[in-house]
Amino acid sequence: MNISDFHFIRPYYLLALIPLVVFIVFALKNKLKQGDWNEVCDAELLPYILKQTPSKQSHWMLLTLSLAGLLAVIALAGPTWQRLDSPVFRNDAALIIALNLSQTMDAQDIKPSRVARARYKIADILRQRKDGLTALLVYSGDAFTVTPLTADVATIENQLSALETNIMPSSGNNTAAAIKLAVQLLQQGAQQQGDIFLLTDGIGEQDPDDLIKLVGQYKLSVLGVGTEQGAPVTLARGGFLKDSSGNIVLSSLPAGQLKSLANVGQGVYQQVTLNDDDINALMAGLNKASTADSKQQSSGVIEQWQDQGIWLLWLLLPLAALSFRKGLLSMALLLVLPLPQTSYAVSWQDLWLNKNQQAQQAFQHEEFEQAAELFESPKWKAAAQYKAGQYQQAADSLKGIDTADAYYNRGNALAKAGQLEAALDAYQQALTRNQNNEDAAINLKKVEEALNQQKDQQQQDNNQKKGDQKSDKPSDESQQEKQQGEQQQNEQSQNEQSQNEQSQNEQSQ
Repeated sequence: MNISDFHFIRPYYLLALIPLVVFIVFALKNKLKQGDWNEVCDAELLPYILKQTPSKQSHWMLLTLSLAGLLAVIALAGPTWQRLDSPVFRNDAALIIALNLSQTMDAQDIKPSRVARARYKIADILRQRKDGLTALLVYSGDAFTVTPLTADVATIENQLSALETNIMPSSGNNTAAAIKLAVQLLQQGAQQQGDIFLLTDGIGEQDPDDLIKLVGQYKLSVLGVGTEQGAPVTLARGGFLKDSSGNIVLSSLPAGQLKSLANVGQGVYQQVTLNDDDINALMAGLNKASTADSKQQSSGVIEQWQDQGIWLLWLLLPLAALSFRKGLLSMALLLVLPLPQTSYAVSWQDLWLNKNQQAQQAFQHEEFEQAAELFESPKWKAAAQYKAGQYQQAADSLKGIDTADAYYNRGNALAKAGQLEAALDAYQQALTRNQNNEDAAINLKKVEEALNQQKDQQQQDNNQKKGDQKSDKPSDESQQEKQQGEQQQNEQSQNEQSQNEQSQNEQSQ
């Protein structure tokens, strides 16, 4: 132990000594004060009218409380003299993820759509981020910050489900605005180095050289979302996106242009894949750059001091025992008893997560019934109800949403609920709004086959009932003929008997 290392971790707590000293002074003054009887009585009479007994116990009480208060204040200040050195290696690598939310990202040349696949890839990137700072921005006609630079990737991941093309206030593909905003976020975070990940299906009519000038000292990597063959862009209200001439826009991925942009930006270009090869390639370049930067930085240490004030609390225990009183025990019991709690209709999660975020967590934990109650979005509510087996409720939740996907999902729910004719109509509505929906076409054929089988089965049942009725009529006729035959035989036997009796009578006569 080096005496020069002795100090207090929380020295501001020593200011509590001031009110403690004031309290001791006033308490001591009251204890020592015996009353000013000299002014009203003669000194010779004082021994006969005052009964003074020294109160040693009260003096010990005051001394004990004073010492306990002094030890408590010193313990709170945190006396220490022992250093605990621990090495620290911190990665401050910054990453800006820029997601294109223009209308062309609704193309379905990759399933389920370009924007949906891009959200999945962003989630994969966030899961691989072990440390460092990450920010997310979106752009179309203009660029907007979703989350600034933060080490909490879970916050960014909770925002992904709300990223749709219809949330953007203006249409377009302003890549320059996205790069400017990304550079601004890096500069605000005092980042000398950083990476920009651009998730897009093109840069529009902008010049790649002008975009690289905006990047400056940072690195630009591109993840191409789409295919070179392209696909028409489906609109939410039905139909396809058209240009000013009225022709259907066929959005294809300019892979060569995006690749050259990433090469000039000293980054990596990858086209979106079904597996994690694209994300692994992007993250490999990012981790390699971070490793090279960390080698240039010197490792630091954090000075941690061991708080020794806790040992002073053991000295407070015997002092508390010496100052024991029944009144103090009653006060302690009152402190230990639980206070009445007011019931509020607000849960702990309501303070940090909104209803949709709570529902998303419940959905991920496969608590679908709870998620269905919490979701405010009718589409997500229907998805949770479908997973929970509440097919009729899911169909009702999607009722009134005039999109191809809503009609397709409603058809699935109605088919599961056994309402095949209503499901057939929903699939037809989905195909009317999106003729390229292969899943809706396949399900439509299956429902038609099921309806035809039901009709055939009903016809067979009807034919069988008619056959049973026809078979009942001949049996009735045969029964009648049988009865008539028996009646004729009885009449013949009676005639023969009467004839025999008549012949016998004639012979007797």
